Amino acid sequence: MALALMPVLAPHPAALASALVIDAVLGDPVYPAHPVRLIGRTLKTFERGLRAVGADGYGGGILLLLALSIVWVGGVSALLVSVHAASPALAWILHVFVLYSLLAIGDLIAHVWRVERAVRRGDVPAARRALGQLVGRDTERMDAGDCRRAAIESLSENLTDGFTSPLFWYVIAGLPGLVLFKVVSTMDSVVGYKTPEYLRFGWCGARTDDVMNFVPARLTWMFISLAATAIPGCSGRKALCIGWQQHALLPGPNSGWSEAATAGAIQGRLVGPIRVNGSLVTDAWLGDPADPPVESARTFSLAVAVTVATAALASAIAVGYLAFAPRAFTSY
Repeated sequence: MALALMPVLAPHPAALASALVIDAVLGDPVYPAHPVRLIGRTLKTFERGLRAVGADGYGGGILLLLALSIVWVGGVSALLVSVHAASPALAWILHVFVLYSLLAIGDLIAHVWRVERAVRRGDVPAARRALGQLVGRDTERMDAGDCRRAAIESLSENLTDGFTSPLFWYVIAGLPGLVLFKVVSTMDSVVGYKTPEYLRFGWCGARTDDVMNFVPARLTWMFISLAATAIPGCSGRKALCIGWQQHALLPGPNSGWSEAATAGAIQGRLVGPIRVNGSLVTDAWLGDPADPPVESARTFSLAVAVTVATAALASAIAVGYLAFAPRAFTSY
């Protein structure tokens, strides 16, 4: 059940459905004041301040999370409450716009299609450049098949980070929960690295991100398995089994669930050797050993279909739950 919140901040089925439709039609909005960009800028400002006073260890990372949460969760909540006092209709529009800005499935699919279009016209350098906007691994030596696999891996991993997790936290805790998740996700992306500079300072953001993605990652595995049963050429059984058996082959507690499930669903092997800054990070393959490595355009199309069907299933469940949840949690 969703947390008890002021109505203007609470999850609402009509608001969620509206935001999902807008995202599907228009993709992620591009504007200078996008919340994720502003959170990132705020983070870097706070990081400089904390490091300037010597708070560059575990304690500094914890303070960074607290400061960002106060500014962004508190700030967005206060803004919505203030606008609602003057105009409930305007507050509802703002609620939908913030929600739309923080759900990114449409933009994610558009990004991977840029990689695929370059591969299909034989322009591997362009595919590598487009892929470089999605992944942090080395792309210089990738061939067309490598680019295609990496795009699918990014799509499946970000299905959790970019969609099912934000959806989950919106349903559980409304806009404050969604904004908090985006704060934590941004921290993980910006400072959550195991480098000398960030090993201690970024620990809090990285571990909190693991906690907040824990349940959504496993829900995504189950949703992929269900969605795959309805798509010709896909296997819901393999998605379920491969996700369960191989999720731990990738680093971290969460990313392997959706990637392994996708490999099973499209009946092709994913990942393989990955290098970052010239060093081999992993050479694990996900998927049924009897299946071929993903290389074909058909398999890419299946992966996109699985992602869209999974997002649609998760959205239907979320909107349906909110529509039948107690009115105290969902009404304006």
